[in-house]
Amino acid sequence: MPMMNIFIFIFGACIGSFLNVCIWRLPRNESLVSPPSHCPKCNYLIPWYDNIPLVSWLVLGAKCRKCGVGITPRYFLVELVTGYLFLLVWIKVLTVGQPVVFIFPYFCIVALCIVTIFVDAEHRIIPNEATYSAMIAGLIFAVLWPELWIPHRKWILPERLISFSFSFASMAGCVIFMGLFSIGGKYIFKKDAMGWGDVKYIGAVAALLGVSACFFTLLFGSITGSLYGIFLIVFRKRKLRSAFPLGPFLAAGTLLWIYFGDIILQLYQGLSGKFSL
Repeated sequence: MPMMNIFIFIFGACIGSFLNVCIWRLPRNESLVSPPSHCPKCNYLIPWYDNIPLVSWLVLGAKCRKCGVGITPRYFLVELVTGYLFLLVWIKVLTVGQPVVFIFPYFCIVALCIVTIFVDAEHRIIPNEATYSAMIAGLIFAVLWPELWIPHRKWILPERLISFSFSFASMAGCVIFMGLFSIGGKYIFKKDAMGWGDVKYIGAVAALLGVSACFFTLLFGSITGSLYGIFLIVFRKRKLRSAFPLGPFLAAGTLLWIYFGDIILQLYQGLSGKFSL
């Protein structure tokens, strides 16, 4: 389906253009709709033909048309990566035979991951607007498409209610568990073991993808984050108590789960079956 693939990539690039707005404005507590897109240097209002994803950045030579100030490559990178990841989601859903509606929670979580990576890496925060929006989207998707949570099952209660309950229970359970972990870690170590932005991020993943995705996200993020911390201590001479953003590592784990979660589950089930013998 080459034309559909092209459409999905273009759609992802357009979403990436919006994510660039989120990455710039959310940590600065600015509105996402007002004022319109403009140059932060000269306040030149960017016309539509200078705001075409990927194309405009290349045509303008990565510079503002009016004042000539450089435009960071991040804008092009976010649009390109978002388009590519959306395309991979589409291919993955078709390849494994999942219902097409699975692309919606996957697209939503990809957008959350991209915002988390870039904002947390620079500002050490995960915006509430991003995590809360993802939580709400997860609950809405569960009502609209129960097959996301209860495929091929018959229930006495309405399927939409059961699906919503699963999504909400996953989100609430993970938030409570991680919140207790954060509070306990601060009490024991006298410092934040996990920021509340990370806790809310885990809750958003749970609402969209379920508990298994949260477990893998947390495991992967903890391991890779710890390795990065060791690297900083050994090679950058950072102190043991130095803080660093965990969000990018959590987001990387979530992305791995989206594309390889079924394979990871099969490997885990195979290994657990061998050890159980």
